[in-house]
Amino acid sequence: MSGPDGVVVVGAGLAGATAVETLRAEGFDGRVVLVGAEEERPYERPPLSKQYLLGAAGRDGAHVHAAEWYADSDVDLRTGVRAVGLDPAAHEVELDSGEVLRYGVVLLATGASARRLPVPGAELDGVRYLRTLADADRLRAELTGGGRRVVVVGGGWIGLEVAAAARHHGNPVTLVEPRPTPLHGVLGARLGEVFARLHRSHGVDLRTGASVRALEGSGGRVRSVLLDGGDPLPADLVVVGVGAVPETALAEAAGLPVRNGIVVDPALRSAVPDVFAAGDVAAAFSLRYGRHLRVEHWANALHGGPAAARSILGQDVVHDRVPYFFTDQYELGMEYSGLGRPDGPVVCRGNPDEGPFIAFWLGPDGQVEAGMNVDVWDVAEQVQALVRSGEPVPVEQLTDPAVPLAELVPTGSG
Repeated sequence: MSGPDGVVVVGAGLAGATAVETLRAEGFDGRVVLVGAEEERPYERPPLSKQYLLGAAGRDGAHVHAAEWYADSDVDLRTGVRAVGLDPAAHEVELDSGEVLRYGVVLLATGASARRLPVPGAELDGVRYLRTLADADRLRAELTGGGRRVVVVGGGWIGLEVAAAARHHGNPVTLVEPRPTPLHGVLGARLGEVFARLHRSHGVDLRTGASVRALEGSGGRVRSVLLDGGDPLPADLVVVGVGAVPETALAEAAGLPVRNGIVVDPALRSAVPDVFAAGDVAAAFSLRYGRHLRVEHWANALHGGPAAARSILGQDVVHDRVPYFFTDQYELGMEYSGLGRPDGPVVCRGNPDEGPFIAFWLGPDGQVEAGMNVDVWDVAEQVQALVRSGEPVPVEQLTDPAVPLAELVPTGSG
């Protein structure tokens, strides 16, 4: 496909950036416009709560491409401009500048935004979220130097990584999580406790089974966090990490099917002709799991953008990768592959209470639904192959470190 209408990509994050890169790499020579609401050129989000927030990496390292790549690749990058209207019948995207872009195909890669804390006082200064590079700039400046009383609300991945960074910079940290352990809804109680011990061992005051009732302040700035029961927690800074909400308003207004994301098929096509979606905002049908999944993690954007581009070009595409994400907290590094049930059976190769290990979540027939390697490296591909196979694996072999994981993968399924 080529011509004056070309491809418009709405959303200049990792999915959008890798999509336009793939369009050019696959030989598309038509017009390509990449529209981003942020002033920044496309960047990756994992460094924001990891190396950049720790002060171990520079700001520019988060960007997907060098600044000159877009002009050199004939990609019309529009930053600091928001798409406010989508007319699929007219094949038009309206920008908040008043400009209207014609398209042959549009890719919606609008991502997600941080879920806001729905309590009184949440609007006070000193209440922070971490979603954008600008958020990370401000938070890094506030954490550097230490000595600030930091309360982190939410024991998910972002909350835990921010807590680790805050402790690294010398700040006292209290982390509030309503469930029995951090990551309880993802890992379950046994493995969630691994991260509870990790943070407590690094001086975090971890309050599980506790919910925030309100934030209190003076002079317009937050001063304390009120929990359901107990004394107020003094706070110079409150960082909220309670999940993300897909940015579907543009799609909804245009009449696209939306159910916890823009509904698309395995080729990332929506129900409306010439409209595709990828990345955090896409709820793509998974042949492996038999339902629509919206995956917020980095790997989905990294691979979903190119898959959407190839689908746009008419190639036979099935975007159905095993979900994957990773985290770094203090000295611990972890990779998680698959989609396990937190309350399902879990077995371990190695002892989670003592050191490096691999945990496997098992399905009803003994198949590996997910695996998490903690401080064990160069095994993620084998774990993903086990998940892809869907075949039962004897527990005694799965948990035996002497049996190479590669030997447990059925022939032809890796």
